[in-house]
Amino acid sequence: MRAALALIDAARTVDAGQEQLEVRIGIATGLAVVGDLMGTGAAQEEAVIGDTPNLAARLQALAPPNGCVIADATRRLVGALFEYEDMGSVGLKGFGAPVQVWRALAESRVESRFEALRGGTTLAPLIGRDDELELLQRRWHEACEGQGRVMLLSGEPGIGKSRLVASLPKRLADHGYVRMQYFCSPHHQNSALYPVIGQLRRAAGFEHDDSAEQQLEKLQRLVRIDGLARDETIALLADLLSVCSPAIASTEHLTPQQRKERTLAALVDELAALAATTPVLMVIEDAHWIDPTFRELLDLIVDRLPELPVLCLVTFRPEFVPTWLGRAHVSLLALSRLGREDGAVMVQHVAGKNLPAELMDQIVNRTDGVPLFVEELTKSVLESGLVREEHDHYSLAGPLPPLAIPTSLHDSLMARLDRYSAVKEVAQTGAAIGRQFSYALVAAASPLPRPDVEQALQQLVSAELMFCRGSPPEAVYTFKHALVQDAAYGTLLRGKRQQLHASIAGALEAHFPGLVETEPEHVARHFSEAGFPDRAVPYWSKAADRARRTYAVAEAIETLKLGIADIDRLEPGERQDRLHLDFTDRLAQTVYLQGRFRDSLEILESDAERLARVSDPALTGAYHFWMAHMYNRVGDFPAAHHHADASIAAAESAGDTETLGKVLTQKSFTRIWRGIARRRRGTRQAGSCGPGRNPGALLAWYGTFLRGVEPDPCRRQRRGCHSGGGRAGDREGDLRCAGRHLRRLR
Repeated sequence: MRAALALIDAARTVDAGQEQLEVRIGIATGLAVVGDLMGTGAAQEEAVIGDTPNLAARLQALAPPNGCVIADATRRLVGALFEYEDMGSVGLKGFGAPVQVWRALAESRVESRFEALRGGTTLAPLIGRDDELELLQRRWHEACEGQGRVMLLSGEPGIGKSRLVASLPKRLADHGYVRMQYFCSPHHQNSALYPVIGQLRRAAGFEHDDSAEQQLEKLQRLVRIDGLARDETIALLADLLSVCSPAIASTEHLTPQQRKERTLAALVDELAALAATTPVLMVIEDAHWIDPTFRELLDLIVDRLPELPVLCLVTFRPEFVPTWLGRAHVSLLALSRLGREDGAVMVQHVAGKNLPAELMDQIVNRTDGVPLFVEELTKSVLESGLVREEHDHYSLAGPLPPLAIPTSLHDSLMARLDRYSAVKEVAQTGAAIGRQFSYALVAAASPLPRPDVEQALQQLVSAELMFCRGSPPEAVYTFKHALVQDAAYGTLLRGKRQQLHASIAGALEAHFPGLVETEPEHVARHFSEAGFPDRAVPYWSKAADRARRTYAVAEAIETLKLGIADIDRLEPGERQDRLHLDFTDRLAQTVYLQGRFRDSLEILESDAERLARVSDPALTGAYHFWMAHMYNRVGDFPAAHHHADASIAAAESAGDTETLGKVLTQKSFTRIWRGIARRRRGTRQAGSCGPGRNPGALLAWYGTFLRGVEPDPCRRQRRGCHSGGGRAGDREGDLRCAGRHLRRLR
């Protein structure tokens, strides 16, 4: 910026004869790709491609003579160090949305860069948080007295939320307690109870090569410790953890909704049983990435907490809106940035020795009180060769160049990764997997020999870019913060990124069948990012079915949407149309479970053209049946009857007796005034489907019919069915019950 303004001033002094020399300058900040040399001789230059150089070129064309126009991102980085003219939002060729632009006029009169700049992001040594720690300790003592407390820790990325939470156990060293940790993930926001599953597996001590019998034994031992050795609890938790157990059969009669409710209740009871024996410190990190079902569980825990000796710490970014504020046992602590003195103390702490004053000032000014920025920038300077280590201090190795220190956290982190170029590829492979990854998976996905992978990971841990738990081959690695992962992943070009995701997906399929079975959405994401939507779609389908089975409705909806997005990328044709119709139908039915009938109608209507192209009577019959049902629920009976007639015609053409029975019963329910003849036909048709069909679904429609025709007989028939030994979920009992009802109606 200073160079641009100086260049404009210099241009005015150039003697160009009768012409006036003028310059136009455009500045944009961001990533760019520098490629091969272009041109020859003096015109030779490196090819630079990307949005950033394109934007700079557009801004330069927009600048007035002797003017410097900058992008909004650049304006945010330099803050109040310059004076600007707001040029508003303008449309630029090659950019879909209007771009906010500014004209740089001159340097401002602000003397302190600390006041002028706004810093970057994330985790660092704990400095200047004594008051916050004392508050957490007070809440802990209150919890230990049986008055459960919830502490909400809010703050921007890098402000020190995780570091503050990690410091509390050191203050509780003299207390006996159990710590339970839950880590929310941006890649598992649609994986129901993902943090809970991880916590249970860690608590039970599951190993990668454990057999089903060993896992079940460990789970039983864990539950027995917590005092909840009930068969149903074991069955529910075994099903949640995908542990094969004969006990699961005892819960097969439960509906998905009942299974979900009882599983959540069992998890709350487990916490209460554990708290009855010892105080509990419960930590939930990154709640801004929480999945809907875990949030439901957290609601139940917060409700139960006042009577338990539990302190629940929840960390999140400001965009997350907690619903528990205002309750007597819930407190909010918003973390602020560090002051200048604390920033200097942190630099000293990280460096271990005194830095030259001018270097210290630059670090403190540019980091603007964000702890992770202070930490990473200091480490970057120490590793850069700018300083020379003396006995009790550091001295400058030479003149301090103005651009020697990276001006953003991303630059700082990438500068450190670039110094470890030999291990950068392993870091990028891990970043493509996620914030946390196992040694086994990164080694299987990497083209490098395993010893090289292990050595690279050791270097990354030594450089404090990652944390490690355990030892290879069982080791699990975690990027120090999400921004470290973002920095490694963000510099991957599209082709390399797709190759990495394809390698990861292939490794999962080849070496981790258990993970593929329990987390199909994980495989789907990698195939999708790899550019193989055809291979991603079956896994999205499995993930949606898995979510529906546990009544994780919100997760199922988002998973189906991701699947539809990949289907849209397939080659147009009948296969794409059929897959789209299948996913759309399931999405509409899942949205229906939330009571969003009109939304369900809109989803179905969006695929009417595809249905006509496929021209399949069976699909047409099922489609129009659901349309009739949805119109029925919103009260548009003429439209409902229209679609019912279309369904009847298509189902009869296809010989689809199940759909025919359902739609006839549905139609008879909504048109009682037309007599019972059609109703009898519908129920006879339903009864003719036989044991090869789904009796539960047919009985549901039969019950709907009875409620519309004979309410009192309906109640009598249900009582008779149950008293006769027909149990809900008992297939043979359901069929016997249905048969009795149908014979009476006939």
